[in-house]
Amino acid sequence: MLLGLALIIGLLFVSLHVLKRLGAGSGKGANLLTIRGATAVGPRERVVLVEIADKVLVLGVAPGRVTNLLTLDAAELPLAPGASSSQPGGKDFQSWLKQTLERRPR
Repeated sequence: MLLGLALIIGLLFVSLHVLKRLGAGSGKGANLLTIRGATAVGPRERVVLVEIADKVLVLGVAPGRVTNLLTLDAAELPLAPGASSSQPGGKDFQSWLKQTLERRPR
């Protein structure tokens, strides 16, 4: 009985290793989605910048819900896609978000 249990546990570990290797995504579609920044707007709510292709989505993320707030071209952002801010998801993103929301028609 112990040998059977050890065999099943070993099989689970081998399967997990194989799934990790296959799911690593070293193919063409591996870098289609990039998180550009995020900031908390509440205890469990966040605003996240997600870049996909040449568009940037501003998403509101809450428990159990993701809402598209705004869609922009990648060129409209203050930082270039390869540049990194001193604080990822920090003050630069927060000030940009505040300016964008103030400009947005209601």
